[in-house]
Amino acid sequence: MELRQLRTFEAVVAHRTVADAAAALGLAPSSVAEQLRTLERSLGTALFERSPRVLTPTPAGRRLLPWARRLLDQADQARREVTAARTVLRLGILEAVAATHAPRVLARLGGHHPELDVALHTDADRDGLLHGVAAGALDAALLLDTAGPLGELGFVPPPVPLAHLDLEDVPLALVAAPGSPESGRPLLVNTPDCSFRLAGDRLLGPEVERLRTGDVAATRACAERGLGMALLPESAVHEQLAAGTLRRLAPAVPAVPGAPVPAPVLALRLRLVRRAGREAAPAVRDVFHAAAAIAR
Repeated sequence: MELRQLRTFEAVVAHRTVADAAAALGLAPSSVAEQLRTLERSLGTALFERSPRVLTPTPAGRRLLPWARRLLDQADQARREVTAARTVLRLGILEAVAATHAPRVLARLGGHHPELDVALHTDADRDGLLHGVAAGALDAALLLDTAGPLGELGFVPPPVPLAHLDLEDVPLALVAAPGSPESGRPLLVNTPDCSFRLAGDRLLGPEVERLRTGDVAATRACAERGLGMALLPESAVHEQLAAGTLRRLAPAVPAVPGAPVPAPVLALRLRLVRRAGREAAPAVRDVFHAAAAIAR
């Protein structure tokens, strides 16, 4: 029974499939499956009930889970005491969520791993964060996407294997000033690669006029002045909706001849992204395991 097998066992319990656990660990699925088989052989008992879709811990697997966590924690403590150095996690954060979501996520991650020192890098450019992770300049990054593969919102990830974990939904609201026209309003937007603009493109299609206004604060202020409608995070317009300076709109998704009907996007996913395809540093693996616990 080896520590790497216990870490793999814990990841499979968290993700419920070999493929998802392998992606989170940065390993090949065949390596994860072999580690599970070796661990089961060493213990002389099955740890999972295998179905075509998920792996469910057996009673023996459920009994092993707290022991695995205890042994891994003790190994981490031994490593810290031997090295007498704190681990620094280089974490990139998309500027659009840095103030509203990052503190809560970081506090919860810190509760799982108080020994980590987090070096934050905030960037308004999603591509800059992704390329930083791909090049190894960042250990991981927090950014916005929609359900599905990485980049499904409408951006192109760098051509290297990246693993991601969805932490929580970020609800959006389509808003405008009270008394503004019911039709013909432009959509107030930021740069073409802005997550909220990409969500607006999927929600409203190409027929609605775009008016570039700037970041979240500038777009919200322009919407309050009746210059158009805006698709923004609920957290950014909560006070204005309560005060009545903005009102919520029901989006009407247009049908574009010859084009597939886009799925309405009124929530994005806060995603933690790291480099995959190679063994991750222990700190990054630990943060992904803690993040998986947060997501559950």
